[in-house]
Formats: sequence, structure tokens, C-alpha cells
Amino acid sequence: MRFLIALIALASPLLAEKARSTSTLISEVTSIAPGKPFTVALKLDHPAGWHSYYLNSGGTELPPSITWKLPQGAAAGNIQWPTPEVKDGFDGKSFIYGGSPVFLIEITPPPTLPAGSTFAFSAHAMWQICEQLCVDEYADFSMSLPVAAEAVIDPAQALLFKNARNSLPKTLPGQISFDVSPHPSSADSMLLTLRGLSERPSDFIPDQAYLQSISESGEITQIDDGFAIRLDRKKTDFIGEPIPQGNAVSGILLGNPNYLVPETSVSAPDPENLAFGKFLKVLGGMFVGGLILNLMPCVFPVIGLKIMGFVKQAGASRRAVALHGLSFTSGVLASFAVLSGILFAARSAAIRDGSAFVGWGYQLQDPHVVVILLLLMFVLGLNMFGLFEIGTSATSVGGNLQHKTGHAGSFLSGVLATIVATPCSAPFLGTAIGVAMTLPSLQFFSGFAAMAIGLALPYLVLSVFPEWVKNLPRPGAWMESFKQAMSFLLFGTSGYLLWFYSAQIGQENLIRPIFGLCIIAVGAWIYGRWHLPHCSRTTRITALALGFAFVTSGVVLTLPPKPDQLWEPWSESKTEELLEKGTPVYIDFTAQWCLTCQLNKKIAYTEKVIDLAKRKGVVFLKADKTRRPSPEIDGAIQKLGRNAIPVNVLIIPGKEPILTPEILTPNILTELFSRIPDSEKD
Repeated sequence: MRFLIALIALASPLLAEKARSTSTLISEVTSIAPGKPFTVALKLDHPAGWHSYYLNSGGTELPPSITWKLPQGAAAGNIQWPTPEVKDGFDGKSFIYGGSPVFLIEITPPPTLPAGSTFAFSAHAMWQICEQLCVDEYADFSMSLPVAAEAVIDPAQALLFKNARNSLPKTLPGQISFDVSPHPSSADSMLLTLRGLSERPSDFIPDQAYLQSISESGEITQIDDGFAIRLDRKKTDFIGEPIPQGNAVSGILLGNPNYLVPETSVSAPDPENLAFGKFLKVLGGMFVGGLILNLMPCVFPVIGLKIMGFVKQAGASRRAVALHGLSFTSGVLASFAVLSGILFAARSAAIRDGSAFVGWGYQLQDPHVVVILLLLMFVLGLNMFGLFEIGTSATSVGGNLQHKTGHAGSFLSGVLATIVATPCSAPFLGTAIGVAMTLPSLQFFSGFAAMAIGLALPYLVLSVFPEWVKNLPRPGAWMESFKQAMSFLLFGTSGYLLWFYSAQIGQENLIRPIFGLCIIAVGAWIYGRWHLPHCSRTTRITALALGFAFVTSGVVLTLPPKPDQLWEPWSESKTEELLEKGTPVYIDFTAQWCLTCQLNKKIAYTEKVIDLAKRKGVVFLKADKTRRPSPEIDGAIQKLGRNAIPVNVLIIPGKEPILTPEILTPNILTELFSRIPDSEKD
């Protein structure tokens, strides 16, 4: 593949010299009326085999754009995009215009124009044409139209505008409704549903770069009253750079005829009630999760102590002991009600402002969320495995609860028991939250109530039958074994999150979080080994400081890597400033859609080359024209005697710029940077 790209890149300069398209700005009218919109057309004529691009190119190529200079009070509408051709591109599908595409734009003059005056305006158009290479092209236009009482259509242009309008996708008729929602079985897909559509579409061309066409990766499913279309997300471009994600969907539905689907944001439907049988399984699972919390070492030793506390408060009255148990249960239920209420409010707010979807997993698209969950699961796993302890005062807190008096004290005991249980609850609360995020309000709160009842049930039963306390298993080594066994659930979750995280930050950056987690484990071990009550104050302070230092360092290593620090943004003024200081400057005029540029980056900039350049004091500047045209960059390229990227140049203070070949290798750059005299590196 690299060899093929290299051959393409070698031919690119020759192709660039031959590639030129012609352009014309055409008015539909010979005169305009004040305040009445009229249409102009940008017509492009491409060389044979070359093409321009739709609003969404399917890759990193740029579509046509126009910058208008209009009289005050006038306005220009958006480009009206003809239906493009779907073509196999370098990395998936591309959406292109070959031959002579025509782009319509509606202009509205101000209503205050006097009859007999002239409406003058100008425009700067930019577009890219591509074959194997992409070339930027520009044109400047100016036009003056007389102002009359009524606009006059130019008959000579009638056919051109008729054909241009026929090439536009049609507006969806009223009987066809549509909506967009999260795909029910894939967090990396959206579901476009069209009801009232009778004919099966052949494809969907999305306007958004983060979506793929059906022909590239998707599926059309017929439903009772129309069709459901699965649109898969595209996370990275062909060189592995992340594509910014969003929630909107619009584009062109290909069929007979082609339809324009207007932009619609993903609307998360209200969660549907689970079927009774499935919901019983959810309730049972959350109830069992609450019961298991009582087996955690920070909870179990408290049960017998608390029940005996109820007995001491109530004397021999079985009824009074049972009432204390009910008060305690009420405290647990109230605590879970607050917890689930906060979670439900957060979920509702996220749905309302569109920042999240109903369902568990969409938040994992953000690497910062993933790394936070990864660190949390890993640290809790270390804790449960026994490397260090958090909440070591839990048992004493639970024991002290027996000294509270009255039903208010029992209620507060239930609240505190919930708080004490949370450090041990990660495997079960995580599952509960994952399920709860998909449930409607009644089932949502019912699930958390089941979990609360599971936690409170042993206390409630033993308050009714306090003599059963003597039958409880004695706390012992089995509890520590159980806790350590539960830690493997967390380590397994951490491993999954690390795998997921590596896909977001790149395999080449995976070594950082691996070492980061190891360093965090060392810090936790130091804290757990020497920050103990029987150790001296000096030892505990030292352990705390060292543990904090190790954990902090590990967290820093684990966080998403910063963008490449080698390159700085280019500008003429920055270049001149560096040269005046005697600093050699290396400039890369580049773009993501430039195949040769990307080939150079993959092959030429080795660690050895970069180390040499740094020793020579070279500052790397990147003149990037990926996202928008830049007359400043184009002017700088022309001054160097080139007319298309890639252009790479080394400028040594006081000497003529040294241009590199279009194709770079490590040897070429090594020889280039070796030309810098040693005195320049200072």
C-alpha cells in the first residue's frame, strides 16, 4: 500500500501542473427587483478524470465554498448542492461531481434599492479538484445588475438553471415523516426512520463527516409503514485522526426520486417499560446485589452489633425491636431514594439538553470519561484485593451506631449503613446504574428500591427474630477471601476499559496508561503497607506523601495524550521573528487530504531525524490548510516557486530557503538538517 501511495505521490507534481478547471458565475436574471431574491450559479468545468466534492466529501477533501462581498442589506443563501455520485475513495466512499457541476445560490438584494440604480457585488470561490492528487483552485468574480421594477429572466440561461434545479434532491413530501434516534443495539450507530416511504432507497449520503453512507457501512430494513436505516459512525479518518462527533443527521436519500432529508438532531425516545418477566429478572438481580453488599467486610460485622443495639434500646419488647428495624430500613430506603433521585435528575437533564442519550455506553465515546472509569475500577479493585484499605473506620462507625437512641437514631443508622456500604459496592452499583439508565421512571426507582430492600433485609429480619443473631456466621478469613474474589470483577472491567481506551488514544500510546496503572498500584501498596495506625507518625506521613506522588504520576501518565508538540502553527510573522533570532525554521505546507503529505509523515520523521533537528535548534512549523482555504499559505507557496502541496522547506537565517523533494525519506531529512552549521543551534 505504501509503495502504491508513493507511486501516486511521485506523479502528483506532474498531475498538478495539468489540472486546471474553469469557472463561471452566471446570473439567472438580466435585471433585479428591490428586495426580490434572484439566483446565480457557480459553474465548474473539470478536466477529464478530475472531480470536485459534495458538502461532505466522505473524507478530508474540501467542498466548494464562496465568500461574498455584498452591498449593505443584501444577503446570500447557502449553496444548493446537486445530488453527487457515490464513488469508491481511498478510504471508503467519496461523494463527487465530475464533468461540469452547477451550484445554485440565492441572493436577496435590499428592498431600498432605487429603480435605475446598479446592484454590484463580488465573490471569491474556492474548490478542490482531485484525481489521485487534490489541487486547490480559486476564482474571483464581480457582477453588476441593473435594478428595475421587475426582475427579468435571461432566456439564454434558462436551460442551464432548469437542469441545475433538476439535479437537486427533492423536498420530502408531506406524507413521509422521519425521525432519528440512537440505534437500539449499537452505541456506534444511529437509526433514521422514514415512515410513508413506499420505495426502498438505494443509499443515503450524509452531510456529516462522522457518518458513513449505507453503501459503505449500514443497513436498510423495511418496516410496516416505511424503512429504517442504520447509519454507522466514522470515528477516524484515513490517517487515524479522530473525527469530531455530533448528534445531527441530514443528507440525500438516493432513490426514485432523490430526497433531501433536513437536519434533525438525535432525539432519545422515552425509555420503554420492560416486559413483566424481564423486569422481574432486573428486580431480582438488583435485590441480590443489595443482599451481597451485606457480605462485604465493611458491612457484615455491623449487622449483629446493630441488632443487639436494637434489643438493648427496646428491652425485651419484640414489637419495639421490630419497629427499630423498620426505622433502620426506612433510613436505607431514604438514602437510596436520594441516590437514585440525583441519578435520575442527571439523566433527565442530559436527555433534555441533548448532551447524552438514554442507554449505557454512549458516554464511553469520550476518552476522558473512559479513563476516569478505568482509574476508578482499577483503584477500587486494588482496595478490594487488600492492597490498601479505604473506609477502615466503617466497622467502628457501625459499632458506634448502637449507642444512638430512639427511632431517629435507628433511621440515621440506616442512612449511615448505606454510606458505609458504598465503598464496597462498585461491582453491583455499576450494574444497577447500567440497567437503570435504560428504564422509565417507575421501573427506574423500583429497581433502586429493590436494591435498598436487599441491603436492609437482614437487619429487618433479625430485628423481628433477634435470637437468630447467634446463628450468623462469625466474621473471619472467609470474608476477606470473598472480598478479594469480588476484586476480579473490577480488574476484568478495568481490562475491558483499557482495551477500549487504547482504540481512542492509539495503540502507539498504550504504553503510557500501562505504566501509569503500574505506578498507581505501587503508590497504593506504599500507602496500604505503611500508612497504618501502629506505624509512627513520621512513617505514616512519609507513606502518604510517597503514595500521593506515585498515584499522581500514574494518573498523569494514564490521561489522554496531548496533541503532537513537535509542530507549531505557521505564520509569516512567526517565521520572520524566529529567523531574526537566528533560529532555523522548517515549514511543512500540508493538509490531511494530501496523500503525499501523509506518506511523508508516516515514513520520514523518525526519532533519529527529529533528534538531529532538535540538536540543530530547528523549530518545526506547520502550515495546515485542511479545514479551509488560506490565501496566506498559497501566497507563501507561490513565493517558493511551487503551486501545490506538499511543500517542505528549511530556512537557515541569512541563507536562501532549501526546498525538499515532494517525497521525503529519513535520509533526505538527515542530509537536510546536517547542512545547518553547529553555530546555528544556539
